[in-house]
Amino acid sequence: MTWRHRFLVEVDEVARRLADPKVRIVDCRYSFDADLRAAYRAAHIPGAVYCNWAEDLSDPPSPVRWMIASPDRFAAAMSRFGIGDDTFVIGYDADGGHQAARLWWALRYYGHDAVALLHGGIQAWVAAGKPVETGEPTPTPARFTPRARPELRATKDEVQAILGQAAPVLLDVRRWTEYTGAEVRAKRGGRIPGSRNLEWKESLDPSGHLKSEAEVRALFASRGVKPEAPIVTYCQGGVRAAHSAWVLSLLGNDRVKVYDGSWEEWGNDASVPVER
Repeated sequence: MTWRHRFLVEVDEVARRLADPKVRIVDCRYSFDADLRAAYRAAHIPGAVYCNWAEDLSDPPSPVRWMIASPDRFAAAMSRFGIGDDTFVIGYDADGGHQAARLWWALRYYGHDAVALLHGGIQAWVAAGKPVETGEPTPTPARFTPRARPELRATKDEVQAILGQAAPVLLDVRRWTEYTGAEVRAKRGGRIPGSRNLEWKESLDPSGHLKSEAEVRALFASRGVKPEAPIVTYCQGGVRAAHSAWVLSLLGNDRVKVYDGSWEEWGNDASVPVER
């Protein structure tokens, strides 16, 4: 089954729009363990700029790592990328949309819905025999106007307020080992009480493409989650959570919030409860 949604584009559509001045392609490949900007410089989709989500989309002054950048900082980053108020943005990575989804969510949070992810990422582009280029372009700066939409972002206080309630559903999209507390990535291990677990990448097939819509719906149902229900997603730093929010949006859910602080905030705060 072919997915059709404004937040998802296929290889051929991207190829047709390479020369469109109102389109900006963004390479979002990232790894904590390797310099993927080097991989970008060696081969990327023609015209694509590079976005390091941990630096370009985050707010260094925040006491919680990786929180969304302030409006001014975010607008400055978009300007550097050549992304203006009338730009259609196409993000991609090499991990099924994992990192690119953080750009998707950040743009939407700041009021810019003209954004989609390349289905299958750079691997699909290369497999289709499409061209790549080397180096790093310098786009003409653009004017981006941030218009924050708090309905897309959950705060720690908001998450505390819904503990013990049937809705919204708290969806933990980390690995099972993180969810159970066997893998500890903060001062405390475990999960937010009452949350359910569906690892973000379960929605993908081995090639990095999405599984069929029916399969993805069944995945959520297997965890007792109705894909159309109000949902708050979280992970370690809001990146995997953004991917699951993207998938839920493709399923037609417009009531998804990303808990921006995620476990980086919750797991390091002794004043909030933890379940193991």
